[in-house]
Amino acid sequence: MFARFLKDESGATAIEYGLIAAGISVAIATIVGTVGSELVSTFENVEDGLTGS
Repeated sequence: MFARFLKDESGATAIEYGLIAAGISVAIATIVGTVGSELVSTFENVEDGLTGS
């Protein structure tokens, strides 16, 4: 019974999918944070241009 438990790899696939999903979420969060910062900077430049500062 213990040897059969050690040979069972069905849970490993679920763990791999979980790790892939976590990696993708970290990448998305990083990209959104970077793009968000650049977008704020762009809008501030537009605002400054419109107000004549």
